Amino acid sequence: MALQDGYSINTTVDDQDSDTAPLLEKEVKKITVPPKCCSVRCNLAAMMFFGFAVVYGLRVNLSVAMVAMVNGTTDQSPTNGNISNECPVPNHTLDNSSQSSEQPDRIPRYPWDSKTQGMLLSAFFFGYLFTQIPGGYLSGRFGGSLFLGGGVLGTAVLTLLTPLSAQLGAKWLFALRALEGFGEGVTFPAMMAMWARWAPPLERARLMTFSGAGSSFGAFVALPLTGFICHSWGWPAVFYSCGGVGCLWAVFWFILVSDEPRTHPRISDREKYYIINSIGSQGTAHGWSVPLLSMMLSVPLWAIIIPQMCSNWSYYTLLTSLPIYMDTVLHFDLQQNSFLSALPYLAGWLFAVGSGVLADNLLERELLSVTAVRKIFTFIGLFLPAVCLLAVGYTGCSGVLAVTFLTLSSAFGGFSAAGVYINQIDIAPRYAGTLLGITNTFGTIPGVLAPIAVGYLTKDHSVAGWTNVFWLSAGVSAFGAIFYLIFGTGKIQSWARADEESDTEDTHKYN
Repeated sequence: MALQDGYSINTTVDDQDSDTAPLLEKEVKKITVPPKCCSVRCNLAAMMFFGFAVVYGLRVNLSVAMVAMVNGTTDQSPTNGNISNECPVPNHTLDNSSQSSEQPDRIPRYPWDSKTQGMLLSAFFFGYLFTQIPGGYLSGRFGGSLFLGGGVLGTAVLTLLTPLSAQLGAKWLFALRALEGFGEGVTFPAMMAMWARWAPPLERARLMTFSGAGSSFGAFVALPLTGFICHSWGWPAVFYSCGGVGCLWAVFWFILVSDEPRTHPRISDREKYYIINSIGSQGTAHGWSVPLLSMMLSVPLWAIIIPQMCSNWSYYTLLTSLPIYMDTVLHFDLQQNSFLSALPYLAGWLFAVGSGVLADNLLERELLSVTAVRKIFTFIGLFLPAVCLLAVGYTGCSGVLAVTFLTLSSAFGGFSAAGVYINQIDIAPRYAGTLLGITNTFGTIPGVLAPIAVGYLTKDHSVAGWTNVFWLSAGVSAFGAIFYLIFGTGKIQSWARADEESDTEDTHKYN
């Protein structure tokens, strides 16, 4: 299983000079790759997939539950009443004017206006901001399994307290959601740190996009399921069920997962040596110090930060506010609302998984360089969704057209999963967790601002207000696509190689 002359995929001489060089030396290509099916690395991807499905279920449950939690008479001043009926109300909704928010007996409702709702929906991201970088740094130093599992478990336990905090008042619910974000903030950086040790370079895109696509799958499942639970048993049951599933997943995670191949008790020697040798010294833990100044002055890093912020603006706008748009403008009832709100995430999930396979195939066949692959997939994943969001602004009261373009937007957005969203591990594999912590910290800012902006722009519940929301998102996304096209790269940066030589001997013992 040894690579010729002690080289790994991450330590080819040619790659230091040009990212157009193949990722594998000719001698390395002769090595038989262990089967992917039922391998430990694929099992890890599956566990992460379901983990991030849980993570996003915990994150989006409030978006749908909010429709049922809020008293239907809120914000129904004469002016608002006229504007909210700008689009015709379907006959089935007229037959039951409370269908979109009816609840079983004795389920509390709250008089929260649109601004309060916007603040509550953004509260999660206030906490989410603060643990990204520490989570990435500590995961890179000590391994990510504890932080990923602990982040999900902590968030799940707090979710169980949501009904109680809502009864205590909006401020308590805001604080609880911020704490949930604080706990969940470590999860994605921990994932990146783990894949830096587990993912062979020619399998990175498919493994990482599959595991990360759990977030879209989670939103797809959670949105309609949340609507059904709200309608059948009341909104508190949503938080009890989501929290319980998160706790159950954490039990399996801590039993089945290890930080790296070297410490996994059930991995085969063949697979272990393949992973260790293909990744090389970049797959080991970094020291206590990291080249933070070099990172922050790195143009390729900012080429990741800016597009992710732009993409996340659109993503978080839909994630937190789409059910409200479906309810207040298109007048879908609660069950229709939750199902149609989920369709974009089904499309995003499928296209994200497919993009990872396609990207790896392009690299394996040496048809394109890493930089070219990342730029093409990022441009498709940001610019085409911008075009679709622009079109949503022209759909007016047509629910069919609006849902169609929103679904297309998320489908094309899935391509970015094999582009800018895994670019951290290209430019600095060893520091990938820390880099993702940095990029996600900036990328979370839209999660704070977007719901507030939506609340401000749509305070009259008008079609024109929502048109401005979609046009703003389109412009921001298009800017991110162009920025990455100019400044993005797939080359390992010099500051990421600074301490590589000191670890070469540790890698050689596996050759």
